[in-house]
Amino acid sequence: MKSLWKKTVEEILEEKIELKNEEIADVCIIGGGITGISTAYYLSKAGKKVIILERDGLANKTTGNTTAKITSQHGLFYRYLLVDNGKEFTKKYYLANQQAIKNIENIIKEENIKCNYKKQDAYIFTQDVRELEKIRQEVKIVHAIGGEAEYVEKIEPNLEGVQGAIKFPKQAQFNPRKYVKGLVSKILENGGEIYQNSKVHSIKKSVDDYKVYTDKGYVIAKFVVIATNYPVINIPGFYFLKMYQETSYAIAVETKEKLFQGMYINSEQPKISLRTAKDGRKEVLIVSGQDHRVGAKISLKNAYKNLEKIAKSMYPDAKVLYKWSTQDCISLDKIPYIGEFSKMMKNVYVATGFKKWGMTTSNVAANIITDKILGRKNKFEDVFTSTRLEAIKNRWEFGEMLKETTNSLIINKFKIPEERLRDVKEGEGKIIEYDDEKIGVYKDKEGKLYKIKPVCTHLGCELSWNDLEKTWDCPCHGSRFDYKGRQIYSPAIKDLKIEINE
Repeated sequence: MKSLWKKTVEEILEEKIELKNEEIADVCIIGGGITGISTAYYLSKAGKKVIILERDGLANKTTGNTTAKITSQHGLFYRYLLVDNGKEFTKKYYLANQQAIKNIENIIKEENIKCNYKKQDAYIFTQDVRELEKIRQEVKIVHAIGGEAEYVEKIEPNLEGVQGAIKFPKQAQFNPRKYVKGLVSKILENGGEIYQNSKVHSIKKSVDDYKVYTDKGYVIAKFVVIATNYPVINIPGFYFLKMYQETSYAIAVETKEKLFQGMYINSEQPKISLRTAKDGRKEVLIVSGQDHRVGAKISLKNAYKNLEKIAKSMYPDAKVLYKWSTQDCISLDKIPYIGEFSKMMKNVYVATGFKKWGMTTSNVAANIITDKILGRKNKFEDVFTSTRLEAIKNRWEFGEMLKETTNSLIINKFKIPEERLRDVKEGEGKIIEYDDEKIGVYKDKEGKLYKIKPVCTHLGCELSWNDLEKTWDCPCHGSRFDYKGRQIYSPAIKDLKIEINE
């Protein structure tokens, strides 16, 4: 399944050069998504020699599968911020994201990037009358911090039972891969280097710099930026104790009817997110939602069907063109981690926990980290301090995470009789238990068996089978593997060991 964005931009950088030797840079950036690329853009423009290391292809994962809304409206979030952190903190969060919208627009204009950029109003609506008071409170709070918002009773999309909405004016949307492609061309013009198919497995401190290792080479740099959605090293940052991951699904549909203006998301569960986009010359509708914790032991077979029902409730002739999924990290206090990776690793920076609002947050992160490397004070950096401990004050969620991790630890080897394997149906994956031992099994349509030990290579949690996307998912920290055992989402960096029976 390929997203609309991947279809419109097949390759961001045609020549995939792999790191095979020693290279030297001022800054080594790990991760070729929008955050790493934006940071490299700013730093290369400032005269720094930058090297980007990407394990796969540029903007292939979260960036290539986002809904790509450029907005400071991150759900009904400002009341939460105000209650937990106070008015000044809440105002800074808003202003940081508003500034990011302006920054992205300025880059697009200055660099003449053709990325279907369009200004749009953003709405949070509800179909539940019990949510109305929350929406009205959110409007008042945004006004109190000096922001722009208004309460509206009606929205354009023809959804049944809409009770009201909050409107943020002058937000925006774009094609994220077209935008990243434009940034990449400027990074290369500025002397930056980009290596794809170059998976980082470790970072080691030298006297005055770091060595960032891949399987075939390494980069020596004074500064390192970890921009891999989920940090690829565990210690000393311990981000695996402070975050979890959620998966969302999306479809793009075409219709003969005229589509609405604006970007929309609801306030209640299950989530419904709506926006329009360009697919060549035609306008299409993107419907996303069906969010769940990665590794949740639930059936996902109807996720795309449920999104299609929403589309057809508005446009009965809707025809599905694309289906895709994505996932993102969420910190326990819902605020991104941007800044120092750890007080024990000077000059190593991180950006993670974007809570599915990575378009503006990626630019916020790029500016904060660029300012730190260049020795400048950033007025928003204290909002996103990555070494904070306050996240763990969310004791309920932290406790649930630890319980999930503890319950998922398994260390036994496996050995399963052949008669038990015959119980697995074609196209099915399941965990089979025998003599207190476990094995993960998937049988393809030809009857070939793919057997894995269902233990995540990150920290040893038991994996769950995703029956929609045919993947093994980790409920602890969000790593994912395809049925052949290949790692497709971090924080795990190693594949699963697999046995294949014809």
